[in-house]
Amino acid sequence: MVTLFLCRCIRGNRPVAEHRQERAIRTRELVLRAAAEVFDEAGYLGASITKILERAGVTAGAVYFHFRSKEGLARAVILEQAADLRFPEGEGGLQQLLDMTGYLAVEMQHNTLLRAGVRLAVEQGVVGKQEYSIYEWWADRFHEEFVRARQMGQLLDGVDETAFAQLLVAAYTGTQVMSQLATGRADLPRRINDMWRCLLPALAPADVIAGLRIPADDTVGAA
Repeated sequence: MVTLFLCRCIRGNRPVAEHRQERAIRTRELVLRAAAEVFDEAGYLGASITKILERAGVTAGAVYFHFRSKEGLARAVILEQAADLRFPEGEGGLQQLLDMTGYLAVEMQHNTLLRAGVRLAVEQGVVGKQEYSIYEWWADRFHEEFVRARQMGQLLDGVDETAFAQLLVAAYTGTQVMSQLATGRADLPRRINDMWRCLLPALAPADVIAGLRIPADDTVGAA
């Protein structure tokens, strides 16, 4: 009888526990999105927990339940910057890299989580932080396509797939910073195309490059 009573209590409490867990997940997401908006607007130094609380409409306890500090919030935004991305699917290799980076250029113009995560990653040196793993994550994603390009016979002899993956991360990061300063990223798609026009001759033979699709500057990002 006691066993039956306990079983009923456990079954009865399960929906309550699940509801609490779902609510906690929603609260964390709400705080993360609010933090991304504030970090995107003000940067790390200009952001404050108070501003994030006001934007999220939650209590300080709700924030600190999930994130121990502003630094913890910033780290989460950096690491989860790609959460909303849905990369285009294609044949792989160099064309996939062109499509991925073109897609990112457009996303950087309106995807707040991505934009904030990238901004915080770049600003780390100013505030004495070192979260390098996100750069490694991007390099790994690009490296997969460089390896695929090698398998497809697209790369020149002597091209180091790992080195070029890291170079692409660095080149993209620097290009988006320059675009942000110059035009608020309005010209980022064009700048990314220019980046590729400089990189491709060092990567692939002329006949391979001729078969790649680089969007026209006046159509990139049009929607």
